[in-house]
Amino acid sequence: MKIKDVKTWVVANEAGFGGPYFIFVKLTTDGNVVGYGEAYNATFDPHLTAKLIEDCAARYLVGRDPHDIETFFRNCYSSGFTQRPDVTMMGCFSALEIACWDIIGKEAGKPVYKLLGGQVHERLRTYTYLYPKSGSVVPADLAGTKNVYNDPDMAAATALEYVKEGFNAVKFDPAGPYTIYDGHQPRLIDIDLSERMVKAVREAVGTRADILFGTHGQFTASGALRMARALEKYDPLWFEEPVPPDMPEVMAQVARGTSIPIATGERLTTKFEFARVIEMRAATILQPDLGRSGGILETKKIAAMAEAFHIQVAPHCYCGPIVAAANIQLATTLPNFLIIEAIKQFDGFHETLLEKKIEWRDGHVIPSKEPGLGVVLNEAILDDYPWSGPQLHLSMVEQVIGG
Repeated sequence: MKIKDVKTWVVANEAGFGGPYFIFVKLTTDGNVVGYGEAYNATFDPHLTAKLIEDCAARYLVGRDPHDIETFFRNCYSSGFTQRPDVTMMGCFSALEIACWDIIGKEAGKPVYKLLGGQVHERLRTYTYLYPKSGSVVPADLAGTKNVYNDPDMAAATALEYVKEGFNAVKFDPAGPYTIYDGHQPRLIDIDLSERMVKAVREAVGTRADILFGTHGQFTASGALRMARALEKYDPLWFEEPVPPDMPEVMAQVARGTSIPIATGERLTTKFEFARVIEMRAATILQPDLGRSGGILETKKIAAMAEAFHIQVAPHCYCGPIVAAANIQLATTLPNFLIIEAIKQFDGFHETLLEKKIEWRDGHVIPSKEPGLGVVLNEAILDDYPWSGPQLHLSMVEQVIGG
């Protein structure tokens, strides 16, 4: 069996939930078996990223056996005499690696999770952001308006609606916008708003749901600890990425200074970066995003390292339904699985992109028993929604609800 053909799409995300666009890839073997993958890669224009995926495949995958994941990883990881984590290369590799596993599972006639140690979980607990209950999220909708990310009453009401649907965990990040600069001290107004938001949601949902407090690495260690002290009384399940991801030693200062579990990982890639987080005891919850972290096998290794230190794994999903499906396949195998990110119930545009919806019931995803990733892209729909807009890497969408 060899890979003979590669095709990519950059799809405009009609809903806005999970990013402004999705980058998909299809691999086809000489036996006409098809596998789908997806990249979480926003460092360059998405069409350029799609070309990079094609280039990566041409160099290291076309004409080769998709089963040879380890060799494929080493070729990509060491490309250009680098041998170091590279977020763009690993985004491209992850998309192709996920597609390889889809093919491997289909060839074996089994779900991917049956080939990675087998099924540990019959269902997977999910959480969702406090996405608005209707309509799309675009910058104009949020700027200068009251919304679920800056108004405690609206946040509480929306959280209660999600709990009534069946969710028992919700996430939001009211602590101020992401910044391209180093961590800063939160303003008192940011701490006050964050506390009022968390308090309102806790009073609305009581103990029926966990609260996941998100940030985007925008604080110094001391600033994060000031924020944490204001929130501890409401017992959040985690404080996400309190400081920038490039110095896990600093994140470890936060972890040692608060009772709130620290979660991190969406901006990290490969076992080598996650190993530093584990070594520093910087987090007790890891959030790899399989569209960037190195794909399915590499993230299985990350989870195994975490398991040895009693660290839990909560796969991240700021992406489309193929990364979601890969997350599900991996999470199903993990003894140290905690919770998985859902884009609402994987309904709306995520459902439209698939021939069959990801099954969600009573706050949980039910892993598919179909071979491969368990989902199939609706290619006609992909062609109907080409991405033609500017890259929104620092858009209001990402500042408020991304990651």
